[in-house]
Order: sequence, then structure tokens, then C-alpha cells
Amino acid sequence: MSTAQQATSTLIDYAWLWVPVVLFAALAQTVRNSAQRSLTQELGTLSATLVRFLYGLPFAAVWLALLYLWPEKTPSIPHMSGAYFAWIGLGAFFQVAATAALLLAMKERNFAVAITLSKTEVLQVALFGAVFLHELPTPWALFAMVLATLGVFLLSLPPRGQLFSLSAWFSKSALYGMACGACFAIASIGFRGAAIELHAETPWLSGAWGVLFAQAMQTLGLGLWVQFRTERGLAPLFRAWKLSMVAGSMGAAASLAWFTAYAMQSAASVRTLGMVEVVFSYIVSRKVFSESFSRPEKIGISLVLVGLVLICAFGS
Repeated sequence: MSTAQQATSTLIDYAWLWVPVVLFAALAQTVRNSAQRSLTQELGTLSATLVRFLYGLPFAAVWLALLYLWPEKTPSIPHMSGAYFAWIGLGAFFQVAATAALLLAMKERNFAVAITLSKTEVLQVALFGAVFLHELPTPWALFAMVLATLGVFLLSLPPRGQLFSLSAWFSKSALYGMACGACFAIASIGFRGAAIELHAETPWLSGAWGVLFAQAMQTLGLGLWVQFRTERGLAPLFRAWKLSMVAGSMGAAASLAWFTAYAMQSAASVRTLGMVEVVFSYIVSRKVFSESFSRPEKIGISLVLVGLVLICAFGS
């Protein structure tokens, strides 16, 4: 059996397992975002961003070690080519760039518009996946992506005064939002390409190796930036170690699940189902603040849920 056939067989073996893996990733990411939101006020945005990589790296290393020590028969270490590291590096860089674009959007006005446009990530993932990985979504899967994106659009609608304002949709904030979505899309393609290139024995090993290398690159690059380009450097990160451990562990858990899912399913399908995080976060915020749902919000949640059901049924 050829390497390509073996990879295809592996994906078939895990045909449905990617769904609970992505749902877990979305839940873990929701917890991580909550922890990072608190850390942002204490540490600043860049340092709080670094926390997820710096404190998540040990957890990724421990998980990889367990995958080799736990089984009775030790798995082989996969061959890591230059192409593999190129894919990982591409994903790691654009993941940080996406975060930077979102931070720039936060400094501008019309942030709601920026968030809305950043959610075009799913459609951009489908486009980049078709171009670079030759993974064409089925018509039903593409329909599900459009539905879910439209649902998030309704949940993120800007105020009425900005809804039909060209200046809002073509502002700096809007451009940053579109750039954010594009960078996240390219990052997803990079991580998916790395998973295909690695040919690991299981998706779990593929995810563990990918997270370890990606977070090592991100920790080194962003860590040097924070140390030498910010006033307080890295010291505040170590003083806030308790909450940072929560953010790091949950961030590592989410990343491991995302990378594992990329080894099982196309990036477009994974990112579409991952939009369930929007529903999780939205419902939690509404429950905490006891706010009612408007009609567009109810329609938006319904469209997202319909899109998620369709991507589960027809995403393969």
C-alpha cells in the first residue's frame, strides 16, 4: 500500500471521531479565552497572548511523551522533512499574525465590523485548501460553510447606524478584520498541510508533534519580542503563574485537539465545526448577563447550528 493510500485509510478509520475532537477543542478554547481575558488586564495583550504558548508548551511535551510511553508497542518516530517544518512554520507565523491583526482591530473603531469580517475565515480556508491542498469541499459542505458564516454575521452585526455605512465596512478596523480571517485561514492550511506531510501512525501523534513544534516556534519568537520590545519583559508572566497555567493548559488542550482533527479531516470542515465556539461563548455571555436574544441573534444561532449539523453529515 502506498503512503498516500495509507494516509487515506487512516482518515477513513477516524471518519467520525473528528467531530467530538473539534467539539472538545472549541470548549477548551472557550475556557482559555476566559482566562486570557483576565490576564490581558494584568499583563497586556501581547504578554497575555504569549501565555498560551509559553505555559502550554510543557503540557504538549508531556502529552507527546505519554503517547510514546503508554502503548505496549512504542510507535515509531515519523520522518520529518523540510516540507513538514515549512508547513508548521507557515501555520505558526500566520497564527501569530492573525492575533496581531485582531489586536490592531481592537485599537480602531467599528470593532464589531472587524469581528464580522474575521469570521470569513471559514470560506477563506475552503478557498486556500482547494488551491494549496487540492481539497475541494462537497456542495453540501460548502453550503454548510456559507450558512454558518451567515449565522455568525448576524450574531456580529454592527449597530444600525453602521450597518449600511461604507466607511464602516472599509475602515482600518474592517481591513484588519479581513486580514485576521485570512491569516487564520492560512494558519489552518499550514497545520493541515503539516499533518498530511508527516504521515504519523495516528492522528494523536500527528497532533502532538505539530503542537510541540508550532508552540516552540511561537514561544521563541513572541517571547523574544516581549522580552526586548516591552517595558516589563517576561517577568510579569511568571508572577501570574496560577491563571497562566489555566490558560496554558487549556490552550494546549485546544491546540492538540485542533491539530489532531486536522490529521483526520479537511481544514475547511474542521474550522466550520469549530464555529460552535461562537455559540458556546454567546450562550455563556447571555446566561451570565441575563440578556435576551434579539430576532437576528436567534436566526444567527439557528443558521450556525444548521450549518454545523450539515458539516457533520456531509463534511467528509
